[in-house]
Amino acid sequence: MKTFLLSVAFLFAATLTMAQWEPDVRLTNDPGAGRTSLNNAWCIAASGDTVHVVWQDDRTGVEQTYYKRSTDGGITWGEDTRLSNTTVYAGDPTIAVSGSFVNVLWHGGVLYDFMLYYTRSTDGGTTWDPVTQLTNWPDAHTIYPSMAVSGSVVHVPWQDNRDGNGGNEIYYKRSADEGITWGDDVRLSNDPNYSGLPSVAAAGSDVHIVWEDDRDGPNGEGSVYYKRSTDGGITWGDDTPLTNSSADAWDPSVAVSDSEVHVVYYDWAWNEIFYIHSTDGGATWQSAQQLTNATGFSKYPSIAVSGSFVHVTWEDTRDGNFEIYYKRSTDGGVTWEPDVRLTNAMYNSLLTSVAVSDSVVHVVWTDKRDFNDEIYYKRNPTGNVITPTWTIEQNISQNQLVISPNPASSYLNINFKSPTSSNVVVNLINMSGQTIMTREFAISEGMNHVSLNLTDISDGIYSLVLTNENQRYISRVVVMN
Repeated sequence: MKTFLLSVAFLFAATLTMAQWEPDVRLTNDPGAGRTSLNNAWCIAASGDTVHVVWQDDRTGVEQTYYKRSTDGGITWGEDTRLSNTTVYAGDPTIAVSGSFVNVLWHGGVLYDFMLYYTRSTDGGTTWDPVTQLTNWPDAHTIYPSMAVSGSVVHVPWQDNRDGNGGNEIYYKRSADEGITWGDDVRLSNDPNYSGLPSVAAAGSDVHIVWEDDRDGPNGEGSVYYKRSTDGGITWGDDTPLTNSSADAWDPSVAVSDSEVHVVYYDWAWNEIFYIHSTDGGATWQSAQQLTNATGFSKYPSIAVSGSFVHVTWEDTRDGNFEIYYKRSTDGGVTWEPDVRLTNAMYNSLLTSVAVSDSVVHVVWTDKRDFNDEIYYKRNPTGNVITPTWTIEQNISQNQLVISPNPASSYLNINFKSPTSSNVVVNLINMSGQTIMTREFAISEGMNHVSLNLTDISDGIYSLVLTNENQRYISRVVVMN
């Protein structure tokens, strides 16, 4: 019998994402105060099943940079590892990974004599190279670095006041050999007003940097500015304002997937999170979207992207104190799912960072619920499910498979057309590839209806495989009992 192959991409219910968030996990437990960095820089990164977290901690009497990792996707965690070893401040760290290469950067020093410091691990965080001082400009406030990795190139922008113009400028530095050697400091912004808190993302040879800037506001209002390089950070284009002068935009965070560039920021005038998007590698930009609409403050957003999935976290006071909230788009930022509250604690939850690896969304933040600043973590194991393209093998007549409802609760109805009378086998397979239900039915020629009892099936995403001598259908089912 002649057959043809039909490829179908199936979409999943947004409500499953909310249901799959696991409980909060306390990562630190020390009398000293721990704190994650501002959200322009990420304190969490992941590659496959290895998740890396950095933070600053004063358990030794002075803030130092610490590191912790999980090698099973965030289920269990190793010991705290101190990466800096000085008697002065070493904090506001940021982290970026590429496979087994883990890069960590922080600023440190005394008063207004801060420098940037860097270390790396080449074995996924097991061992660490000696700390390298990246900047050496006396009496400069070299602060708030961000970092991204693309191939062997490490990109680092930061905020710097070495030029003595009364404000700060954005500087940049890169390593083309995975952090072994570093190029010169490059001044990216040049304006008498304040420029600060940069965020960087890279894909291939394209590098994207955003920052907050008050050059356009007559009363010090902030704007989000953008700059890009198309040759791996060697040369740079012009400063581009992404927000107009009527906005009061601060704290931008950027993520990139191929030519899709995504930016979130906090608008002080609205006290809300906004989003702006480029589909052509930063050449042009779409109009800004307002992502939140709630009472109180929504601020300090962090963004991560994986294909068409865009993930945003932020801190929010709509519940009376600061809690961590999350929002997701599955179509590259065109539409957005409802806000999801991730924390529910008595005291403030602050300064969140988000990362993704495979199907898992990872979130880290600073939490005061223990009457002390501690580092907390949360994950959604199916929040970044990149829907595979499933192949349905059909005969050349127009056979149809209709399943309902989907998401399903208690029962699933299956309607399909068969060219002959035969037996059909229906298998329900979980995300680990295990068959958890098998049912066989006798069917007749023409339209048929069968039903599955799902009352004993756990919530989750499953593959439904229907097979008889002439047909094989594969579809996805969401179970929410």
